[in-house]
Amino acid sequence: MSSFPCLARTVSGSGLVRFSLGDRLAGRYLEFVAGRCRPNTLRAVAFDLKAFFTVVVKDPVEVTATDVFDFLAEQRGDRSVVRLADRESGLSARTIARRLSSVSGLYAYLVARGDTPVRANPVPRGLLTRRQGGTKKSRIAPLVRVPRTLPRILSPEEVDRLVAALRTHRDRAMVLGMLLAGLRRCEVLGLRFEHVQVADRRLVVVEGKGGHHRVVPAADRFFGELGAYLHDERPVVAPTDRVFVVLKGPRRGMPLSAEGLDEILDGARRRAGLEHATCHELRIPA
Repeated sequence: MSSFPCLARTVSGSGLVRFSLGDRLAGRYLEFVAGRCRPNTLRAVAFDLKAFFTVVVKDPVEVTATDVFDFLAEQRGDRSVVRLADRESGLSARTIARRLSSVSGLYAYLVARGDTPVRANPVPRGLLTRRQGGTKKSRIAPLVRVPRTLPRILSPEEVDRLVAALRTHRDRAMVLGMLLAGLRRCEVLGLRFEHVQVADRRLVVVEGKGGHHRVVPAADRFFGELGAYLHDERPVVAPTDRVFVVLKGPRRGMPLSAEGLDEILDGARRRAGLEHATCHELRIPA
């Protein structure tokens, strides 16, 4: 347990990404998640569990509800200083709720196994209220109240500035895929040559959220940048059929990672002088 939680990421020869935390049960749970969820979900769960056990320094089978409430208080931070945007301190309510969900998932798995000392999930479903009548679910208040807010969007002028700040045809093609075809980050990175239907101006998405497949139209501007990237920038010999690959360095020709795309977008956002421009915001029309 001395190295726990130590998050390690490995990539197999076939490109499968796996995570481990230095604990046998946590590692088995991450294997379970990898078999039923998308790569982004696996990554988020792994980081969430690392965050939890960094605060709650215990063997997973010894965690109690008290530890969960202590973690919740730590994540909320110093209540004397709050953000103007949502009147909260520390991490956002959405991030805290997601982390609690990841931890709850781990303990639901340990309880279901039946071969561990864990007999009940230490993450409470919520707190019972004094409300009368209705179902039991309606009388439970959530541990974290997540506000329902409208998404932020980019104006047409901000979109033009962002695209102009991108330095390669590859980068512009990826961003235009999100802007003009509504692709998610994982869907852009998951595109393979067989998914690009140039004649019909369509893209086949097979690595979408939840594993759902769909076909989406894409504008000529996207295909123009894509063609320039394939002709001028993409290595002629690359060991992958993924469309978007690394262009420089020791990983040249390998599939571009989510971290790599985020780094590209962060740099373009700074050069364009924008305060916000996430992959998710690019999918939302102005």
